[in-house]
Amino acid sequence: MLTTEENELLCRTSAGTPMGELFRRFWLPALLPSELPAPDCDPLRFRILGEDLVAFRDSNGQVGFLAQNCPHRGASLFFGRNEECGLRCVYHGWKFDVTGACMDMPNEPAESNFKHKVQATAYPAAEFGGLIWIYMGPRAQQPAPPRYQWCLQPGAENSRASKWLQDSNYTHGLEGNIDSSHVGFLHSTLGQDIFSRSGVRDVTPQQTVALDTDFGFVYGARRPTEDARFYWRITTYVFPVFTSIATRLRNGQGFFVLPQDDEHSWWFSVRPPAPTPDDGSQRPPGPMSEALRRELSDPTTGLIPGTFRHIRNRDNDYLIDRDMQRTYNFSGMPAYNPVQDKAMTESMGALYDRRQEHLGTADSAIIHWRRLMLRTARQLEQGSEPAILRDPNLFRAIPLEVNSPEGDFARVWDEHHSAFLREVAEATPQR
Repeated sequence: MLTTEENELLCRTSAGTPMGELFRRFWLPALLPSELPAPDCDPLRFRILGEDLVAFRDSNGQVGFLAQNCPHRGASLFFGRNEECGLRCVYHGWKFDVTGACMDMPNEPAESNFKHKVQATAYPAAEFGGLIWIYMGPRAQQPAPPRYQWCLQPGAENSRASKWLQDSNYTHGLEGNIDSSHVGFLHSTLGQDIFSRSGVRDVTPQQTVALDTDFGFVYGARRPTEDARFYWRITTYVFPVFTSIATRLRNGQGFFVLPQDDEHSWWFSVRPPAPTPDDGSQRPPGPMSEALRRELSDPTTGLIPGTFRHIRNRDNDYLIDRDMQRTYNFSGMPAYNPVQDKAMTESMGALYDRRQEHLGTADSAIIHWRRLMLRTARQLEQGSEPAILRDPNLFRAIPLEVNSPEGDFARVWDEHHSAFLREVAEATPQR
C-alpha cells in the first residue's frame, strides 16, 4: 500500500515532477521508424511524458522533435510543410530545423535579425535498435545512448518492434510485467499445467525475491519441481522502464512501458530478428490444438487500423468469451497477444488509488520496484544522478528461466549474470 503522496510521486511524470525529471534523464523509445518512413515525409504529432510534440524527418533523413506549438503565436506545427531540411509553419511561414533553430522568417523585413533570437523547443533524436529515441532532459546531462542487449545483436537495426497504447498509468502495465504469480492463473489453459515442461507441481511461487543491481533490479520466483529441484523464473528490470520477462532466450528482448501522460502509456515490444510472436509471448512447441490455432489466427487480436489501440479494448469488454472461459482457458480471452494483461491493468482505472491495496508475499517485486523508483527520484531531487547513466553498457542484462538444484536466489542470479558478463567480455573486440 502506498500513501497518496507516494502514489502521486510514482505516477505523475509531466515536466517538473520528480518522476518526470527522472524519466527525462534517459533516452526513451518514441516512435517506430515506419512512422517516419522517408525524408520529407508527413510530420507526425504524438504525446510522451505529457508533452505534445511534432516529429519529422528532414531532407537529409535526420529526425527532429519539436514542441507542437509554433513559438510565434502557437499554431500547431503538425500542419507544417516538411521541406528543404526544415519544418515550415503554414500560418506565417516561420521555418525550423531539427535543432529548433529558426531558419527563415518571411513575414519579417529582410534586414531583420529577429529569426536569430527565436528558438523552438526541440529534443535530440537517435535511431538504433529498430526504434527512434528521444532525450528530453538537460543538455548538459545528456548521456550516451543505452546499449541494451538486443541493440547489440546482429541485425539489430531490423529488430522486430511493435507498439500499442494502453489506457492507464504506466505503473499498471509495468507492475504486471514484474508479477510472476499471475502467470499461472490469467494466462493458463484449462486442463493444462502451464509449467509442466519444467516439472512444476504447483503454479504458485514458493518464494519471490528481489535484488538491486547496477542496472536496476532483478527478481526471481521459485517453484518446486517434481524431482526435488527448483524452477526459477527470473525477470530483469532495467532503468527506467524496460523489463525482460523470464525466458531461456539470450537476445535481451523485452518491453518498455512508458508514460504518454498520467492516464495513458506507450508499450514497445522489441527483439532482434527471430521467429517469435510480436507480442513477446512464447508459443508452445509441438502440434497445436484446433482451439489454439483459432486463437492465434483471431483477427480481433490486432490493432484498429490506423491507430495503436487494440480492437479488443475496454469499450467492448475486450470481447470476452464466457463460453471460452468455461471450456478452454481461465480468462475467456486470447493468450497470445496483450489482451489478457491489458484487460486486468486497464480495469484498475486510469490511475489506481493504491491506498486500497492489500499486498502479499507474492508482490515482493512490485514493492521493491516502487521503493527503488521513489528512492531514485528523491535522490535526483537532491542532485544525485542515476548511477546507470555513467556507463551505457550497464543497460545490458538478460533474464533467466532455469531448473536448478540451487534454492538460493542470490547464488542463482550471480552465477547466471557473471557468466553472461564473461560472454560479453569475450565477444567484445579488444582495442
